[in-house]
Amino acid sequence: MRSDPLALIALILLAPADCLAQASRAWPVHSLERPRPPVVDPGPERPPAPPPSDAVVLFDGRDLSAWQASDGSPAKWAVRDGYVEIAPGTGGIVTRRAFRDLQLHIEWATPTPPHGEGQERGNSGVFLMGLYEIQVLDSYRNDTYADGQAAAVYGQTPPLVNASRPPGAWQTYDIVFHRPRFRADGTVGRPGRVTVLHNGVLVHDGTEITGRTVHGAEARYQPHADRLPLMLQDHQNPVRYRNIWVRELAE
Repeated sequence: MRSDPLALIALILLAPADCLAQASRAWPVHSLERPRPPVVDPGPERPPAPPPSDAVVLFDGRDLSAWQASDGSPAKWAVRDGYVEIAPGTGGIVTRRAFRDLQLHIEWATPTPPHGEGQERGNSGVFLMGLYEIQVLDSYRNDTYADGQAAAVYGQTPPLVNASRPPGAWQTYDIVFHRPRFRADGTVGRPGRVTVLHNGVLVHDGTEITGRTVHGAEARYQPHADRLPLMLQDHQNPVRYRNIWVRELAE
């Protein structure tokens, strides 16, 4: 029987992507054997740009009126000199407003001089819907597991490259997030997806989110509301944030 040359070509073209997908799924959560993303120099830090006219400004350097503590009490982080700094041990902060699909811009800086190694250095996180974490970490010449470095979908997918600036330098995340959709019976109709630019460098391109962020375990989805607040994590490190805004995306 003669083989179909078109089918053979298709098989050759599709096989590498399939092999890569299989390899990605094979890595255990937080595996130290997982290859680290290549390092890319994103260039020097840049001054903050004004938000778009249709943006919802969540922090403009003056106060935390758009935020509260996770328990509903006033946010306890320190605002000074146009930024807000985590007060370690006071807990994360969440937006008073809930969001669905969105474009998020946020700028952050890790402490300098740096303290600790791996996950102990400049650790925080941006939690989309309070559930799905884009890791904040000092990943400049600081080794850790690939799915836990800066810009990783934590515990799931490493960034395509490591575009980190040195500690103390201001860095940016520009995030486009499409939330998961759940069927009436609670099963997942469509997983969440995220596109992320770290310091202007593409590090996630429609990456599928596999479930709620957890530490040291495989992520799983649980049904939740269509609108939920954003959360910034207190991981006992005095990370700074500034110039935070959101644009809500139409259905």
